[in-house]
Amino acid sequence: MRDLEGKTAVVTGAASGMGRAFADRLARAGMRVVLADVERAPLQVAVAELEAQGATALGVVTDVSNENDMNALRTRALEQFGTVEVVCLNAGVAGGTGPMETLTAGDWQWTLGVNLWGIIHGVRAFVPELKRQDAGHVVITASIAGLTSFPNMGPYNVTKHGAVAIAETLFSELRDQGSSVGVSCLCPGVVHTNIVTSERNRPEALRRPLMEPERTNEDLDRGRASYEVFTNAKPPQEVADLVHDAIVEGRFWIFTDEVFTPEINKRLDAIRDRADPVSRGSLLDVYFK
Repeated sequence: MRDLEGKTAVVTGAASGMGRAFADRLARAGMRVVLADVERAPLQVAVAELEAQGATALGVVTDVSNENDMNALRTRALEQFGTVEVVCLNAGVAGGTGPMETLTAGDWQWTLGVNLWGIIHGVRAFVPELKRQDAGHVVITASIAGLTSFPNMGPYNVTKHGAVAIAETLFSELRDQGSSVGVSCLCPGVVHTNIVTSERNRPEALRRPLMEPERTNEDLDRGRASYEVFTNAKPPQEVADLVHDAIVEGRFWIFTDEVFTPEINKRLDAIRDRADPVSRGSLLDVYFK
């Protein structure tokens, strides 16, 4: 899609973080932007700030895990602007962490609902319209966690591997059908977003039982290190530039850095050699190497 001027983009998870940066960048490219997010107040602020900058923006409160909400998002966007050309399926949460046998059903349901079903609902809602007009581009936010598997991140890993699979499958299907609709798969490393505090948006019915776990000094040190990493990580505005360029140039893979490339290559080598999965530390251990 060489020309974005005057076209419409829909971005999920758009009230903060990468989604907000995507909306800003696409608006600067001349696009009308539909911002979708589950958080009403930050969404209203984002829309107001974009409009103050001269952009045409619409905010739609959306729970991406809910099929009806995603269908309503499509309807609202088409009613307001007539067409949709770019769809960024970006909403995501960190999900339950810890050994998988300690996770609750709510941990899995919440993480799969947002990170995986949000993409599935988005594809079902928007791709038929893009195919009908034979023009447009879909950006699916996966993760480097979709190309390797760090311990104690089971639900997140599962959803991001699924996101990569959806992106690759959708790309192949559209290509084989002769469609002009493009697909990009974004696999960010560590980016400065609010994902580490995504627990704030977990539905009450899926929350863990209220209990105060015993925290060791190691837990506290790791928490401080995690906070430091994410607050000093790559700015989401830089990721937004990469996404914009991939849409314009029609590129599938989008990576934000090469920090985790050795880990991805180790996994691919192990698969090729029919070897056991490689031993690795946490995501932060790799980041600090």
